[in-house]
This record gives sequence, C-alpha cells and structure tokens, in this order.
Amino acid sequence: MADLGNFDATEVEPSGDRSALPAGEYKMVCIESEYKPTKAGNGKYLQLVFEVVDGPHKGRRVWERLNLVNPNQTAVEIARQTLSAICRAVGVLQPRDSAQLHSIPLTVKVKVKEYNGDYTNEISGYKKLSGSSPVARAAVAEPVAQQSDSLDAPPW
Repeated sequence: MADLGNFDATEVEPSGDRSALPAGEYKMVCIESEYKPTKAGNGKYLQLVFEVVDGPHKGRRVWERLNLVNPNQTAVEIARQTLSAICRAVGVLQPRDSAQLHSIPLTVKVKVKEYNGDYTNEISGYKKLSGSSPVARAAVAEPVAQQSDSLDAPPW
C-alpha cells in the first residue's frame, strides 16, 4: 500500500488518449530537448520532444532520439542527417544549442509501427511548414549500438 497524501482527482485533469497518433503530417513545434546517456552509459543521444499545435490531436507528442555521440559512425551519420532535416525545416541552419530549435512550427510526418503487439509512432520526415518539399528523416537500415568515446561536446 502507498500513501497518496491528499490527492484529489477532481483537481487534476485525467490523462488523455495514449494511443499512437494516426499516420500523417502534423503541424508541430519542438518543446523540449535534452542530451541523455545511452543505456550502455558510454554514449549520448539528443532527445527531442515535438508537440502537435493544432487540430484534433493538439497537445499530443512524439519523440525523436538522435545518436549524435556514438562509436558507430553509421548511427552518427543518420543522426546528423536527421538533425539537418530538422534544422532546415525550422530555418535554423547553424544551431549552437538545441533550444534554438524550440517553438518554431514545422510539419512532421508521422507513421505508425507495431512493436511488441502495441502501436507506436515513428517520425519519418520533416518539412518547412509553408513548403511542399519534404526533408526525409534518415532511414535506419538496422539497429545500432549506442556507445561513444567522447561524451562532452555535441558533434555539431
């Protein structure tokens, strides 16, 4: 048994729909970004959180994880290509901090994948909000290890 203190469900909005977003393109903004250590503890990835800003799915979120610090150069190249697509879509071509990518509307293409009997979202592309030319997310041919020799400096 766990003590819940003075919790009152009438004072808190219940959590919303947690199912995967339908596949499609959404107007989103990046609302959070953070470097996190890899599971092995010897690399880092940049986690970006994108939030839908209008329409029936407003407020729903999807995540992007970029293995920017990794001994596997294929993983790093895929992450850098994806970061380049995001930067081009928001018009910030030489960011020095991931916060520079926040709060700028862009179009994010989302697909649905089955994982362990459940459905999840995966980002498959980015484009400028007003443009019609998609900037595809780098394709991952196979899973890659999350490791790194350098943990301090972002590679961009």
